[in-house]
Formats: sequence, structure tokens, C-alpha cells
Amino acid sequence: MSLWDWTLEVYARPGVPEATLELQDEHGLNTSLLLWAVWADPDPDALANGVQTTVRWDETVLWPLRNVRRTLKTGGPPFPDAAREGLREDVKAAELRAERVLMEALETLAGKASEPDVLGALTRASWAWNSAPPGEALRRLAKAMA
Repeated sequence: MSLWDWTLEVYARPGVPEATLELQDEHGLNTSLLLWAVWADPDPDALANGVQTTVRWDETVLWPLRNVRRTLKTGGPPFPDAAREGLREDVKAAELRAERVLMEALETLAGKASEPDVLGALTRASWAWNSAPPGEALRRLAKAMA
């Protein structure tokens, strides 16, 4: 199963969207990197490559798209709401596609692990992202993914 297909399956589980958004918005972690880390349980070199790839993609593609989408959330004259919302949906689709492209790139760095240590992989990815692991939030995600 590809990383993307696995991600869609995992993301549909109760609690996973909320837990990943919390880690993204409140702790500055990258959801795609976290999910790849669980899927692949990469060695330290592959994890470092994954972080570098993700940072570069975030800065040049994902964050600009996310910022535009969030800016388009609120409207006002002279921009008609329907047109603004339509553009916002287009940007949202581009943002989702950008996340998929990132995950396809990450998938080339390390293959699927047979039995990953979910909380361990999340913790290692958080440290590699240069962020002290938010233990409780990571445990909520690991529990939701189980």
C-alpha cells in the first residue's frame, strides 16, 4: 500500500484529523512528515533527509498555498463571496495536491516499515523537526492511529 493510500486510510480514523491539526497548528509540526515517519519508521539518515525535503517544500510551496487559503477564508467588498470561496476551494485542492507530492517524495526516501513503533516514530520525527516532542499530543495521535 502506498504512503498516500495508507494516509487516507489512517486519516479517516476517529481522532486522527483533530490530533494532526493540533500538532500542526499548536506545535508547528508537519503532519505529512509525522505520518511518513510512522509509515516508514526511517533510519536517522532517511529521517534527516525527510526533514530537509519537508522544510524545503513547506517554505516554497505548502505554506504559501496555506496562507492564501486562510486569507481567502474571510471576505469583503469588492470581492464577491461566491468567487472568493470558489478560489479558496481551488487553492485548497492545490494545497492537498502539494501534500500528496510531498508524501510521494518522502516515500522514495524510505519504504514501508513492517511493524512500526508508532509513538517512537512520532517522537523521533518531532525531535528531527527540531521541536521538543509534545508528549501528550503525540500520544493522542498514536492512540487514534491504533
